[in-house]
Amino acid sequence: MDPAEQGYRQFLNGDMTGMEIIVNEHYDGLTFYLNTILHNLTDAEELAEETLYLLMSHKPVFNGKSSFKTWLYAIGRNQACTYLKRRGREAALEPEAIEKMREKEYYDVEQKFLKAEQFKQLYCELSGLKKEYRQVIWLKYFEEMTGREIAEVMGKTLFSVNHLLQKAKEELRMRLEKGGMSFEKS
Repeated sequence: MDPAEQGYRQFLNGDMTGMEIIVNEHYDGLTFYLNTILHNLTDAEELAEETLYLLMSHKPVFNGKSSFKTWLYAIGRNQACTYLKRRGREAALEPEAIEKMREKEYYDVEQKFLKAEQFKQLYCELSGLKKEYRQVIWLKYFEEMTGREIAEVMGKTLFSVNHLLQKAKEELRMRLEKGGMSFEKS
């Protein structure tokens, strides 16, 4: 059993340390996944916190039809979609705003994920992709979800996820090559 799933069961049985396990296991990953949707790290952090608060306050039922991580990310995605509908538009960061963010304290959190220079370039190119492309690539390669899990999180069929992933990889490859990055084809 996933440690976070076990933690959720503990929490539902009245043990608050269960929520600590969930936060330690999934907060950073959930935040960066939500950033692929919102394109704003500050908003993504807030929505990750709201998603975890929703678990604590509403105690939704985890039925085990998917992994706990998939279930949690789907809840986060729904929170992000609701947030975007309320705002009436997608959030976007300008290059100057990204530089400002890097000077702030949460740059250290981002640094854990963006260690190598090539990884930084990859991340920048990824952020320039369409929202669905960013999401499918993030879930597949950064969160290491299966196609079925991605389909569940994104509310799509497995076929459409595979097609979307293929298109996203092609677009990302073109952007990376344009930026001078070379790599082996998989």
